[in-house]
Amino acid sequence: MESNKHFIVGIFEDEDVLLKAVENSRDKGVKIHEVYSPFPVHGLDEALGYKRSRLPIAAFLFGMTGTSLALLMQFWMLGYDWPMIIGGKNHASLPPFVPVTFELTVLLAAFGMVGTFFIVSDMKPYKYPRQFDLRSTDDKHVMAIDLANNKLSKDELASILKSNGASEVNEKNF
Repeated sequence: MESNKHFIVGIFEDEDVLLKAVENSRDKGVKIHEVYSPFPVHGLDEALGYKRSRLPIAAFLFGMTGTSLALLMQFWMLGYDWPMIIGGKNHASLPPFVPVTFELTVLLAAFGMVGTFFIVSDMKPYKYPRQFDLRSTDDKHVMAIDLANNKLSKDELASILKSNGASEVNEKNF
């Protein structure tokens, strides 16, 4: 667990005020660590400067892996390793392979995306999550600013948060 992390935490009541505060803070050169909200805020990811996620590409690759493995498995088993004539059909006929191929595609895509999400989100079973404010899961919006990543002092950052509509400004150490 990382130690000696110091944060300034701004608590916001309204999502519109939060969105404006993020834009104003970034315009003043503040590097925001993260924003926590009890519900999605439209436009927040653009305001924070996040790039488009590459998770859809990962989902496609996991799905293609499932499709390839399903077809390879079925052609190998029914066409080469243990060919059986069932109902007068060819050994390796594509139409009967469709249901198994679809199911394995969905299965590998789902499991791959769950695993990718856990890795990208840094969610480990032994890792204690950082909770900047318990109210961020209920009714408040929380902006966390890492002091080590900013050139401004603690007081200057607190002043910026207050002037942008934060109802509370706290210091949090991990």
